[in-house]
Amino acid sequence: MSNEEVVLRAEGLYKVFGRRGNEAVERLRSGTPRDELGSGTTAAVIDASFHVNRGEIFVVMGLSGSGKSTLIRMINGLHDATAGSLLIGDDDITKVSEKKLREIRRDRIAMVFQHFALLPHRTVIDNVAYPLELQGVGTDERRAKANEILDLVGLGGWGEKLPSQLSGGMQQRVGIARALAADTEILLMDEAFSALDPLIRREMQEQLVELQDKLQKTIVFITHDLNEAMFLGDRIAVMRDGRIVQIGTPEDILTDPANDYVEQFVQDVDRARVLTASNVMEKPLAVVNATSGPRSALKVMRDNHSSAAYVVDRDRKLIGTIEDRDAIRLVRKGERSITSVIKDDATSVGVDDVLMDLFVPAVESKLAVAVTDDSGRLVGVIPRVTLLAALGPGPGATEEITLPTLPVSAHVIDQVLEASEDGQPLEAPVAGSEEAR
Repeated sequence: MSNEEVVLRAEGLYKVFGRRGNEAVERLRSGTPRDELGSGTTAAVIDASFHVNRGEIFVVMGLSGSGKSTLIRMINGLHDATAGSLLIGDDDITKVSEKKLREIRRDRIAMVFQHFALLPHRTVIDNVAYPLELQGVGTDERRAKANEILDLVGLGGWGEKLPSQLSGGMQQRVGIARALAADTEILLMDEAFSALDPLIRREMQEQLVELQDKLQKTIVFITHDLNEAMFLGDRIAVMRDGRIVQIGTPEDILTDPANDYVEQFVQDVDRARVLTASNVMEKPLAVVNATSGPRSALKVMRDNHSSAAYVVDRDRKLIGTIEDRDAIRLVRKGERSITSVIKDDATSVGVDDVLMDLFVPAVESKLAVAVTDDSGRLVGVIPRVTLLAALGPGPGATEEITLPTLPVSAHVIDQVLEASEDGQPLEAPVAGSEEAR
């Protein structure tokens, strides 16, 4: 069971527009299709159940008409629920009084709108300070707080401008700053970036991620853009025809779609920007300990058909690499340590690095790309073929990739090992080795 704190929880939530809503809910529960409820009755949200943890970005994604915007308006109390419960903390907003609902909106929920919704006659700083004014904060204090938030979103020095003097992206930053100034538990964002051009939109997405790293807000983000959902979401709820059809991490949605609809929905996602090293890494096999001898290192490389192996210390921290030809030379000389031939050229990436950032390391590495944790321990490897398969056609997928050096054949390594065991002189090159060629 997760120890994460649930901030918002929906259970069996329905929203039916039109007359006889309760009757429509019963019919839906008994299996009546949405499109057979009759004219004048529209089921916008059907049996929605989910929870949102403190500090996560929970994305609700779907096409137009899927019910996602209705759902966020229910969270904000702008639409009454026809059935079900919606808890913010211990308060079920489907049952609270109008006065209590106003308090929740003022103190616990802030909203960022698609078209900014700024007050045109107020300056930027007064727009940002407006929630604090509603909370009864004094003029000096709220303006000081607003200035801090403007600095945080990159708008320091713009406080005395009017919204009309700002670009679209800057206006949306003001909208975000205003929501942050309220310092509420939950931040709702309804298609917050969809009115922006693509470049500004991507910039705003990146800034939201940066702000989230600092502030750890609880965010419910509505979007119809799958790539945006994949980039922003800690978890994603996919909606279709009023129902939530899958909830999961971006990796879950991408690699294990719940049905054909989700599978078709995600087929054009840029996987290189979603999947991380941890999603595709494999167990590292060609690994030797720094205290191993060259015979042991050769056996590891022979058994794994590899021309090299990763070298780790006793704590499994990555030190470097060793090549089969170097190990052969040590065996021929009668050496018992591999220390002298360990190369500090190991190419490694972090478990959370996205695949797009792994292509160059993969091209440069003679081994599968090493994946290390925050302590530098080797936790996995990504073979080049695995990375290319995950990426699909894309940047750098050309014939100019340098193939790794072929390993010394197992037959040759066996000759070396057998000769060393028999005490035979090994000054001459072993047949079939690089020196003999």
